Amino acid sequence: MSESKRDPNLDIFNAPEVASYYSSLNYLTPCERLLFDQYLSRGMTILDLGVGGGRTTSYLSSIAGRYVGADYAAAMIAACQRKFPNLEFEVVGAADLSIFTASSFDAVVMAFNSMDSVIPDESRYRALCEIHRVLKPKGVLIFSSHNIRSILVRLSWNPQRVVGLANRLVGGNSVLYRPLLWSLTGLRVVIAAFQSIVGSLARIARRTPTRAFWLGEGYLMDAAHGSMRTQIHFSTPEKVEQEVSRFGFRLLRVLGDDYPRISGHFVTDWYYYVFSRAEATG
Repeated sequence: MSESKRDPNLDIFNAPEVASYYSSLNYLTPCERLLFDQYLSRGMTILDLGVGGGRTTSYLSSIAGRYVGADYAAAMIAACQRKFPNLEFEVVGAADLSIFTASSFDAVVMAFNSMDSVIPDESRYRALCEIHRVLKPKGVLIFSSHNIRSILVRLSWNPQRVVGLANRLVGGNSVLYRPLLWSLTGLRVVIAAFQSIVGSLARIARRTPTRAFWLGEGYLMDAAHGSMRTQIHFSTPEKVEQEVSRFGFRLLRVLGDDYPRISGHFVTDWYYYVFSRAEATG
């Protein structure tokens, strides 16, 4: 059976429009920057696994003694090679890292929830075994994973856009500026509250009837790519720690991707995890 038939997500990640979208991204979240700065150091050998379109490549390659970007989607790797022709990239799935020798990396990074796309469970287990094998003793694994219990959508809006609109309408020196700004801000808060309520009700209706929600881990169909829905593994921090620890890792840090906001069990969309390689437990 071909890899694309075993993994229904692969064709989606190889779609030109999806690869082009991921290739257009070039940023780190505050959470990523904090963890990378704290747990990665200059001169490390870094495997950027599930590299996608190279969102994290600029930063990680700038600090690495050796940087390798890897992804099982050939279209993603082709996009990375066009953006970064002088860097090393490989078409490799996380469940089979046999092209890399044992203890060859100081750190493995799987950003943007790429661990959740390693399906089914047996593939994710093999991936954890392989990551343990290619990491040096006390090497670091950093990855993020969707929170299955995230059912409440926070109020969110950009105050600077409201200020900009008020400036464009009447100008900052107008006597009407402050009343208009207050009115626009109030309106934006009402809209944000409505969006939060609707989004929360949709998540509650979609997630709470599932077995995965009550067990704390399982699979859901994700609509992040519009009509091309991917099958994604969701979990809770407790389940992630239990699972990864079975494969010879020790938990160092858990941080919500909504940092610097305070994380919440029902509001944080995904968490970042930092593990260190320990002795395999079998």
